[in-house]
Amino acid sequence: MSAAISAPDTLPSRSVLQALPQPIIVLDEQHKIQFVNYAAEAFFGASLSVLTRQKLDDLIAFGSPIISLVETVVQRRAPMTEYRVRIGSSRFGDERIADVFASPLSDVDGRVALLIQERTMADKIDRQMVSRGAARSVTGLAAMLAHEIKNPLSGIRGAAQLLEQTVSSDEVPLARLIREETDRIVGLIDRVEVFGDERPMEREPINIHVVLDRVKLLARNGVARGITFFEEYDPSLPPVFGNRDQLIQVFLNLVKNAAEALERTQKPEIRLSTAFRPGIRISVAGVAERISLPLEIVIEDNGPGVSPDTLPFLFDPFVTTKTNGSGLGLALVAKIVGDHGGVIDCDSRPGRTRFRILLPVASGAFQQSSYEVSTK
Repeated sequence: MSAAISAPDTLPSRSVLQALPQPIIVLDEQHKIQFVNYAAEAFFGASLSVLTRQKLDDLIAFGSPIISLVETVVQRRAPMTEYRVRIGSSRFGDERIADVFASPLSDVDGRVALLIQERTMADKIDRQMVSRGAARSVTGLAAMLAHEIKNPLSGIRGAAQLLEQTVSSDEVPLARLIREETDRIVGLIDRVEVFGDERPMEREPINIHVVLDRVKLLARNGVARGITFFEEYDPSLPPVFGNRDQLIQVFLNLVKNAAEALERTQKPEIRLSTAFRPGIRISVAGVAERISLPLEIVIEDNGPGVSPDTLPFLFDPFVTTKTNGSGLGLALVAKIVGDHGGVIDCDSRPGRTRFRILLPVASGAFQQSSYEVSTK
C-alpha cells in the first residue's frame, strides 16, 4: 500500500476495514481519496492505486448529495447519514441506490470516512421476505380450496361426463366445456396445493452446472427451440446443498419464462452464468446464525423486459403478465429458492431481464472437483 495513504493509520485498522463487505472510502480535507477497501474496489470497478489518484468529485456524478454530506460532516464534526442516495459514476452504467454513512476520523483535520450500503440487494431481500409471507398465505388458501372446492368439482365433472352421453349432438360441446373447465380449475388448485407441502425435502451436494446443463438440454428441445444460449460458468464453483429435481424445476421455469418473453425478439438470446460472490449474509427461518449466500446463478434474456409496475410484485402469488397465466410459476420458484435458504431477485429493463439467484454452499464444499464447461 502506498505511503501516501494515511488512513487508516495502523495495520489492524486496515485489516478490519478490508474485512467489511460494505464499500469504505476515506477522504482527506480536500476530498482526495486516501484509502478504499476491497469492497469499494469491486463497487467502483477500479483498483486502490487508481482510486487514490482521484478526488471524490471525480468518482461521483456532479451534484450528488454525497458531496454536500461530506462537507456538512466536516463542518459539524459529527457523523451523518444520507438515505437512498442515487450514486452515478462513469465506472458503472446504471445508477445505484445506497445509504451513505459519513463520519469524521478526528477532530483535528478534515478527514472523513464513507460507508456505502447498497440498497438494491437489501430492498430485494425485503421484497423476497414479503413474497414468502404471501406464499404462506397461499398455503392456507390451498388447504381451504382442496377441502371446500375439489370435492364439489368432482361431482360437477362426473355430471358433465354423463351429460356428454345423453344430450343431443348440438349440446355435447357445452357439456365438454363444463368438464374441461372443471379439469382446469382442479389443475389450478393442484398447483396452489404445492405451497402447502411442508415435507422435508431430500438434499445432497449438487453441482449447479449439471443442473443448468440439464435445463438447457430440456429447453433446447422444447420451449426454447431456436433460441441461442450462452454460458459463462465459474468452473471452480462449490456445490449447493439442495434437491436436484426442485432446482431443475426452478431454472426450467425461469428459462421457459425467458423463452416466452422472446417470442417477438429478433435474434433471441438466453445467457446462463454462475459466479462466486462472497459478502452477502442473511437470516433464514430455522437457522440461528446468519448464513452466507455466495453462489450466484443468473438467467438473462434480451427480451422486452418486465413492466416497472409489475417488477416489485413479480414473485407474489397470482401476479402475472401473461394473458392466460395463473401467476403461480414465479411464486413457486421463490418458495423453492427460499426452502433452499436462498434469495431470488429480478432486474429488468428493455432489452435485458436478469433473474439472479443466490444460494448457500454445501457444508465443507469449498474444495470443489473440476467441472468441464460445455462450449456447445
